[in-house]
Amino acid sequence: MQTSHQPAFTRADPDERRQSLIEATARVLASKGAAGVSVRAICAEAGVSPGLLRHYFSGVSEAIAETYRMTGRNIEAALAAAVVNAGPDPRARLLAYITASFRPPIADPQLLASYIALWSLSRSDPRVARVRAEVYRDFRSGLEALIAEHRPDLDDARLTAIALTALIDGLWLELSLGDAPFTPEEAEALAERWLDTVTG
Repeated sequence: MQTSHQPAFTRADPDERRQSLIEATARVLASKGAAGVSVRAICAEAGVSPGLLRHYFSGVSEAIAETYRMTGRNIEAALAAAVVNAGPDPRARLLAYITASFRPPIADPQLLASYIALWSLSRSDPRVARVRAEVYRDFRSGLEALIAEHRPDLDDARLTAIALTALIDGLWLELSLGDAPFTPEEAEALAERWLDTVTG
C-alpha cells in the first residue's frame, strides 16, 4: 500500500523541459557546429523524442535564438557577480567587468565553440542575428555605464566602450582557444593599462 503522498512518477515541469532543450542545443552547437544542429540532434542530446522540440519552439531557429539569449544571460550574470565582488570603487568595478571575461565561466572552450556556431548562424538567420545584436548591446551598455561611473567627465563613453569591447573580445578569444601567448593575469594587466590610457 502506498503511504506517501508523492505520485509514483513525476512529469518534468514544462519550463524544465524547455530549459533542457536549450541546454542540449548549446551542447550540440559546441560539439557539431552550425552545420550539425538539427531537431533530431538536439532531441537526441536531450534524450527526448524529436517531436518534443516543436512543442516548445516553432523550430530549430527559435531554439538556437533562445540558446543564444540564455548564453548571454549566463555571461551577464557572471559579469554582474564580478562587479558586486569588486566592491564600491568605480574603477575596481569597471576592471572587474572587463577582466571577468578572461576567466571561467566566460573564458571557456565549450562556450567559445557554441559562440562560433552562433556567430556563423547569425549571418544567415535573422532571428539569431537579432539576439546577437541584443546580447552585444547589453554588454556594451553595461560597460558604458561603468565607464561613465568611473569617469563621468569623459566626452564619449560610448566609443570607449566599443573600443574596450574589441580588446576584450580579442583577448577572450585567444584565452578560450587555449595555448594563448599570454596568461589571464597578463590579459588583465593589458586591459588595465589600456583602460588607464583611454580614460586618462
